[in-house]
Amino acid sequence: MIKFENVSKIYQGNFIALENIDLLVGNGEFVSVVGQSGAGKSTLLKMISAEEQPTEGRVYFNDRPLDTIKKKHLPYFRRNIGTVFQDFKLLPQKTVFENVAYALEAAGETDEQIAEKVPEILDIVGMSDKMEKYPHQLSGGEKQKISLARALVHNPLVILADEPSGNLDPISTWEIIQLLLKINSLGTTVVLATHNKDTVDKIAKRVITMEAGRITRDEVKGKYVI
Repeated sequence: MIKFENVSKIYQGNFIALENIDLLVGNGEFVSVVGQSGAGKSTLLKMISAEEQPTEGRVYFNDRPLDTIKKKHLPYFRRNIGTVFQDFKLLPQKTVFENVAYALEAAGETDEQIAEKVPEILDIVGMSDKMEKYPHQLSGGEKQKISLARALVHNPLVILADEPSGNLDPISTWEIIQLLLKINSLGTTVVLATHNKDTVDKIAKRVITMEAGRITRDEVKGKYVI
């Protein structure tokens, strides 16, 4: 599904964020990308959603080179991808229902479609009883569940989770990971960027280790891919 072909990303000031990345992520995989801050994890995820373009090399999504997508078509392409961030990015003046509905409204869904879809999605993440609450009335773990619900509204092919548990306690962290595993079990590809080794060990799936913009290890349950 996702392919990096000799990808490098060099920012102004000759800062190398990614260097010679070759990577394949198959349909339905759960992949954890680990490494310290500045290792290149977030840049890697931004390449998948075409938020950033490579300085060298190419990124493909379902065999389509992302650099060939016209700017006006990028919003449509990104409906294939749900993104979850460390800082939730919820709209504080909107209720839980309205936060999830907002993405559907932007896509032109009708009120009837929204009224049907939002409760279904909130039920998946176990937040259907918080529909009328506002973000300030929620715990960190609950906010992240709403962020995850919002990422699911377009039935994405891929979920990109960038340090989704960075602001959460261990119990809330594991709840979010279990939700990601549940979503993955239904067929959605998940790419999780994290520095939390304990979490990755519990997941027990494919792990890619990054250091200074390079992939230094790629293994599945102790079996090396590279």
